[in-house]
Amino acid sequence: MKIVVLDGYALNPGDLSWDGLKQFGEVVVYDRTPKEMIVERAKNAEIIYTNKTVIDEMVLNELPKLKYIGVLATGYNIVDTETARKKNVIVTNVPGYSTASVAQMTFALILELTQHVQRHSDAVMSGKWSKSPDYCFWDYPLIELAGKTIGIIGYGNIGAKVGEIATAFGMNILGSKRVRSDMSHLKNFRWAEITELLAQSDVVTVHCPLTPNTKGIINKETIRLMKRSAFFINACRGPIMVEEDVADALNNNLIAGVGVDVLSQEPPHDDNPLFNAKNCIITPHIAWATIEARLRLMGITVSNLGAFLSGNPVNVVN
Repeated sequence: MKIVVLDGYALNPGDLSWDGLKQFGEVVVYDRTPKEMIVERAKNAEIIYTNKTVIDEMVLNELPKLKYIGVLATGYNIVDTETARKKNVIVTNVPGYSTASVAQMTFALILELTQHVQRHSDAVMSGKWSKSPDYCFWDYPLIELAGKTIGIIGYGNIGAKVGEIATAFGMNILGSKRVRSDMSHLKNFRWAEITELLAQSDVVTVHCPLTPNTKGIINKETIRLMKRSAFFINACRGPIMVEEDVADALNNNLIAGVGVDVLSQEPPHDDNPLFNAKNCIITPHIAWATIEARLRLMGITVSNLGAFLSGNPVNVVN
């Protein structure tokens, strides 16, 4: 059995092992695969893996031996799952592996916006503290999180983990989710409609799937509902926000700051409007990429294939 990994570098740049997959057959790993080489590299494979390499109808029509597509991520919009289903090709994903890491990154962004740790460190290294007449100095406002309200759009596994951390900081929580559950055990939590959540929150963070209904939900109209002192965090999916509108809001002081780990185009174009926005922190889609999260991803990937080959597939998305 031939197993082809089309873009393995993101998951495993060299610090993990593919040996778990090798127990199932011959494994060929490519760091990256350009669009024009997908069919050539995958044509004899029964099993293929993709992270962000697009497997569309045209590709699927050229892979008659294919039986299984493993997505090396939670999101699987890069695969034409309907065409795969029609061709009896099972598609699986890896849910839940990065919950703790994404929640951690969410607060890393929040803390950078409220404490400006790196900026103050840079100021110290440049000599500003040494030249200060006082025993301390700060170049940016310092904001305490205790007593502030965080609005979490998408209160699923990651949103709930963010809520746990927010609780430890003494924050109040407004949650938004399509299907609500009883949260009466959390005294600092309340469900809210998105409009109220945006208006009442000091920090707004999104953790919902990217769907036609959620694409662009953070836009010029919804931003106008937010406090001018509010921060916006996106460690979810870039297209959740309209980047031009977010940049305009920052540059016109409609919101206080933004921290994002994702953009609509990745890698981004040089003219992305957020690059010239005030008080905007951008990290290169790394919330999921801790060594611990990637080890879990690899482990679930191997388990998914084992389950499929035993006739009991799990984490099937088509």
